[in-house]
Amino acid sequence: MTFSRRQFLGSGLLAGGAIAFAGVLPANAREWDDYSAHFVRDLDSSLPNIPLRPDDEAGWKAVAKNYSVTSKITNLENAYWGIMARPVLDEYKRLTEFVNLENTHFARLKYSETYTGIRETVATFLNVGADEIALTRGATEALQALISGYNKLKPGDTVLYADLDYGEMKTAMRWLRERRGAKPVKVTFPEPTADEPLTEAKILAFYEKALSDNPGTKLLLLTHLNNLTGMIIPVARIAKMAKARGAAVILDAAHSVGQVHFDLKELGCDFVGVNLHKWVGAPIGCGVMYINKARVDDIDTYMLKSPGSNAVTDRIDTGTLNFAAHMAIPAAIGFHKKIGTAAKQGRLRYLRDLWVEPARKLKGLTILTPDDSKMVGALTSFRLDGVVTTKANDALMKHLLDKFGILTVRRTGPDAGDCIRVTPSIYSSRNDVEKLVRALKTITESGHSW
Repeated sequence: MTFSRRQFLGSGLLAGGAIAFAGVLPANAREWDDYSAHFVRDLDSSLPNIPLRPDDEAGWKAVAKNYSVTSKITNLENAYWGIMARPVLDEYKRLTEFVNLENTHFARLKYSETYTGIRETVATFLNVGADEIALTRGATEALQALISGYNKLKPGDTVLYADLDYGEMKTAMRWLRERRGAKPVKVTFPEPTADEPLTEAKILAFYEKALSDNPGTKLLLLTHLNNLTGMIIPVARIAKMAKARGAAVILDAAHSVGQVHFDLKELGCDFVGVNLHKWVGAPIGCGVMYINKARVDDIDTYMLKSPGSNAVTDRIDTGTLNFAAHMAIPAAIGFHKKIGTAAKQGRLRYLRDLWVEPARKLKGLTILTPDDSKMVGALTSFRLDGVVTTKANDALMKHLLDKFGILTVRRTGPDAGDCIRVTPSIYSSRNDVEKLVRALKTITESGHSW
């Protein structure tokens, strides 16, 4: 039996618990928005009354039932990517089956209008124009295209980045030496001490000095919420400072959307890369490249693609995309919006504080983010005194996993040395982070004997 595009998606043939929508595959922005709203309405029976208090364990346990989580470990490494909620996963499976069935009949004849509709839905979610974004496979791909494509650099111009920026982005900034003849300069963030915690004022002073010390800076890379320590910086104020000195800003917001309050326009950056497969819960391979439409010409078309074009989509070329992954984005946005960024942020901060507060009191352990609610989300890293090498932190990560059943991750990048990153998810429980506290207490009292 052969199913048409409409019959297939309306039949429930591959539903398997997925949310069925109104019999057709949405084709434009309005239809995708309707689909997302319908998806949310059908979630009402599987989610508690929203918004939830951060400490409502029963309510968040009900949310957690929408996630299939391995029982082999206690996963406190949820910053790599965010697993899909089960309703989104079911929808992704169904769409994958559809794409596999319809094959190039869909891809050649219908995907263009489908892409346009999805892109407009994502733009509405981000509060930007659809003509200002392109869908990518992730923030890394988006940011590499932005950095490599920025065409306003002259030989000798300084490009500025920091030790806490993402590794691939630091590599891209250094690569501008070969591509544009630029002069890459790395600056090192101050680290907190017991007597001097980090503050927004110190971060602003740090960037003020960095820009003053490098008056030839024409491009500045900023990371809103960095993946190494989890610190959030005052992007809007730094971007304003940089622009006043004639420097453009490229923003890495890979971890921002869905984890913390995020208004792209408020940040004042013309070039931004974000992920949707981390804290929004879309399938792996979903990101966004944003270019302020007034600055599109400042980014080259991708490898001479469509010379003279002013379309953002011509600034990236990812080849054949995972169609179903991008088609599942509106469902992920719908699930995310049902819970809400504010509720997620509150819960994640609550879980973060539950382990950070007692951990700060442990001898020989330093927490690398402040407790200011404007400067931290779910991610927070720690370092044990004297444990700064990759080898030593790998051993510590392995010890936490083998001895205590807790998954964390070692991060290399801060100039002061490697560290261990801890990241709960909204499916994590109070017991999960309290288990970490007990493990850290045992480790610090043992004198690093692992």
